[in-house]
Order: sequence, then C-alpha cells, then structure tokens
Amino acid sequence: MTYRELWHSLVPLYGKGEARAVTDYVLDVYFGLSKADVMCGAVEDMVAEKQAELYRLFLRLLQGEPVQYVVGRAEFGGRWFFVRPGVLIPRPETEELCTLITSEWKEKKDANVLDIGTGSGCIAITLALDMPQSHVTAWDISQDALAVAQANARRLGADLKFERRDALALQPRGEEWDVIVSNPPYICNKEKKDMTANVLDHEPHSALFVPDDRPLLFYTAITRYAHSTLRPGGALYFELNPLYADQTADMARQTGFAEVAVKNDMYGKKRMMKAVKHPPQPSQREGA
Repeated sequence: MTYRELWHSLVPLYGKGEARAVTDYVLDVYFGLSKADVMCGAVEDMVAEKQAELYRLFLRLLQGEPVQYVVGRAEFGGRWFFVRPGVLIPRPETEELCTLITSEWKEKKDANVLDIGTGSGCIAITLALDMPQSHVTAWDISQDALAVAQANARRLGADLKFERRDALALQPRGEEWDVIVSNPPYICNKEKKDMTANVLDHEPHSALFVPDDRPLLFYTAITRYAHSTLRPGGALYFELNPLYADQTADMARQTGFAEVAVKNDMYGKKRMMKAVKHPPQPSQREGA
C-alpha cells in the first residue's frame, strides 16, 4: 500500500486531517519513519515483511481500535508509556494534573505520594521521576493494569511501589500521606451517547464509567480515605468530570476539607480539584 492509500483508507473513520495524523503516528512511532522519509517513498520501499506488518496494523485501525493500542504505546508528559487493551489510554488533560502537583511539591523532601487507580502508571511514574525526593506508591484493582504500570516503571527507571487495592474498599492501615491523587472512573452511563466508538468499543469500561445515580461513587470513597490518612497540610488532587465538579468540591468540604479549589484545564473545563487537609484547631475550654 502507498502512503496515500493508507491514510485514504482511514478517512471514513476519522476525516482527512485526522486520518493523515493517525497514519503519520503509526509510521513514526512504530516504524521510525519521519515525514521526510515518507515523502521520499519509505512506505513504498518497505520490505515485504514490514509491508505485511503495516497492513495488519491498519486492519486493526479500520476496526476502530485506538491507534495507541495498535502501536502499543502512548506519549504522556514527554515520555512514552506502554498501553494495551484493558488499560486506559493516558490523556493530555491528566498531564496538567501532574504539572499542578509537581509545581507545588517538587521541592519538598520525603513526601509520601499515593496514586489511586494508577492504570498505565502515567501519573505515579511521572511524579516519581519529576519529584525524585518523594516516595511514590501506586494502587489499582486490575492486575493487568499493575503489570503494565510495572513494565513502564522499569523501562523509564522510576522507583516506586505498586499494590493491588480496591478504591471502593479502602481502609486506613496506619499509613500517612502528604499527597493523594486520583483520576478515577467518572463518566456516567448517560454520557455514552456523546462518546466516540473507538473509546466505547475498546477502552476498559471499568476505568471509565460509573452509575448515573452515583456519579461521585469513587470520589466519595477516596475522599473519605484521604481525610483519614493525609497528614495535616497534605493535599488531595482529583481529575474531575466537569459536569459534577462543583458537587465533588462540595462533597470534599462536607467530608472535612477546609481548603478546596476547582481548576480549569487547557480547554476551559472544570477538570482538576485540590483539597488541603488543615491541622485540627485547638479546642477551647468552656468559659475561657
């Protein structure tokens, strides 16, 4: 297949602009071909074995499979992470959450950091690499996700701990944290109608969706745990569903967090929340 034939085959799924971008992504990331290589005929000059491999990849793309799964990796924060079906693909908005945390905690020594629902490990590994003075732990209920996250940590040289824990059944075990961060499942089933088929058909629903009548299911469980285990001055960070951002913030205040702020992402959507645990106020004696 020629380069033109490749990207033209994807036009019905993506439109012209995105079809070319997806094609360029495959050729660059998987085969190491630059735009200049492609313009000089590198696709047409591929040996038969590579042509057959390229054809197999495009068959998967034509079935609507996300390009990140097809090539087996996704870029996040300037680094490449392994991804595969069953593990959520990292999003650019989540990079902003990491940037927010590192801007506030990078210079602090020996901070204990917890990522709940780590998936590919993109948040936890980014924090471990960008805040080398911290101690990072990552939890997920999925053994497949933990295997991918551990492989990413090894390849990127990140030093952190992984454990299998259920975000909906967290009980304090004497641990104390300075930072807890989570990008939990937050899309309601009723929102599916507005989502693309490649996400609905291929990405893990357990990492995406919550019941319509319990949109704060994971947020509530994690916030309660965080309020019990964060040290005074510690902070809880969430990626948010913009539709329920204000409700999530109100829930955090009701749980006992005194300093709660919702922040917009690059698209102007309410996408991040920070909640600080204040030290307990000294009690006053009656009549004092």
